Amino acid sequence: MSETAVAFGIDEALEKLGLNQINEGTSTGSNNFSSGEAIASYSPVDGALIGKVKTTTQADYEKVMTTATEAFTEWRKVPAPQRGEIVRQFGEKLRELKEPLGKLVSYEMGKSYQEGLGEVQEMIDICDFAVGLSRQLHGLTMHSERPGHRMYEQYHPLGIVGIISAFNFPVAVWAWNTALAWVCGDVCVWKPSEKTPMCGVACQNIIAEVLKENNLPEGISCLINGDYKVGEMMTNDNRVPLVSATGSIRMGKIVAQAVAARLGKSLLELGGNNAIIVTPDADIKMTVIGAVFGAVGTAGQRCTSTRRLIIHDSIYDQVKDAITDAYSQLRIGNPLDENNHVGPLIDTDAVSMYEAALVKAQEEGGKVLVPGGVLEGEGYSSGCYVKPAIVEAENSFQIVQEETFAPILYLMKYSGSVENAIALQNGVVQGLSSAIMTNNLREAERFLSAAGSDCGIANVNIGTSGAEIGGAFGGEKETGGGRESGSDAWKVYMRRQTNTINYTTELPLAQGIKFDL
Repeated sequence: MSETAVAFGIDEALEKLGLNQINEGTSTGSNNFSSGEAIASYSPVDGALIGKVKTTTQADYEKVMTTATEAFTEWRKVPAPQRGEIVRQFGEKLRELKEPLGKLVSYEMGKSYQEGLGEVQEMIDICDFAVGLSRQLHGLTMHSERPGHRMYEQYHPLGIVGIISAFNFPVAVWAWNTALAWVCGDVCVWKPSEKTPMCGVACQNIIAEVLKENNLPEGISCLINGDYKVGEMMTNDNRVPLVSATGSIRMGKIVAQAVAARLGKSLLELGGNNAIIVTPDADIKMTVIGAVFGAVGTAGQRCTSTRRLIIHDSIYDQVKDAITDAYSQLRIGNPLDENNHVGPLIDTDAVSMYEAALVKAQEEGGKVLVPGGVLEGEGYSSGCYVKPAIVEAENSFQIVQEETFAPILYLMKYSGSVENAIALQNGVVQGLSSAIMTNNLREAERFLSAAGSDCGIANVNIGTSGAEIGGAFGGEKETGGGRESGSDAWKVYMRRQTNTINYTTELPLAQGIKFDL
């Protein structure tokens, strides 16, 4: 255990999370039938080894699927409110373990401790939402055209839900899916990111304890580990009717094709290229707070991170000066130290992509306003700490059109009406999150209209990141079209069935068709 980990109580957190084998270098977690090669998890905070998790082989995967299939035959028969009670208990366990799990998220992923705690709070919130939902899985009643007939629709569980999650939210996105899937009567098989495997084991340990205490099948929640090859086992498996995948657009297209080839369902949460429009009527102080947090929070590794700032030319210099001044005040360092604003990138591969993006932006004509660079020296031994950068750019630059998972913010001007800014905002292939800063009601309403933002999330006077679980989360275009979390996102985890009941002694046919014998 490194000095940093000891100083911030990581060893105690790991013990509370049931990762007691950490010092031996292996941890598989409850219900993880893994016998393959080990994945080593190194913290981007200090480069220290956290632990190793064995990967799932094809034989291991078959054991998991058998366990999950058998569990589904029992779980689907449990009344939905009783399933909700299990999710409620899971939420209570998360409340008890919020601090240690938040620390693990921060240490393994690299986000600030406050963001780690916030991610666990998202898990708790979605559990609360799902508990209420367990009594509201409602269908509709329709009037039949045939006398003495009643029509209605109802929803039934799908079966096994496969979940592929990304490193940037190593626990919350899994909970968004599982909490809803569980109350819907589904069982889940989860492949967490190979970059944050210990978070996956910790979560599995928590829910496994709840299931054991309630004498329920362990296969209600299953864990598999490994790289994309393990994910392919699920995407190509007819026993998995729904695959929920979070990650890059490239990955999402591969998943979508594989699942569609077998006529399965996919829920895709892919890349974002999110912009904030700043109009002449914007509150500059609010704009700076929203833009800076959106751009540097989680070191720019959120799918909702602010990538582009589209500023009206009449206030461009004022906003530019305010943003660059704010960047000069950022503190970069150990994310477990709450005095710091920005932690590390996930690994050195991410650092290389960050450096390449800055080079590309300048080659295309971008002007660097706040230089980037890799930090070295005491406190930066992992090689994953970089400086948040700001570049003046054009929306048409190839690098601006792409999503770079790093703290790089592109500034650009617009002139004339807000429609011109909206055109720039929409002028990318991604369509996840968007925002406008304005006190002009007409501009705000135009932004939210059918001719406005084409993103799944459109905010007024708040930034692009920080979505609440009460609303459906997801985006359009190459972001994938999936919806998770709140609203009626639960419906994707169920199959719809239309029922017609004839309570007469005759058999009239629909559309007035006659068929006499």
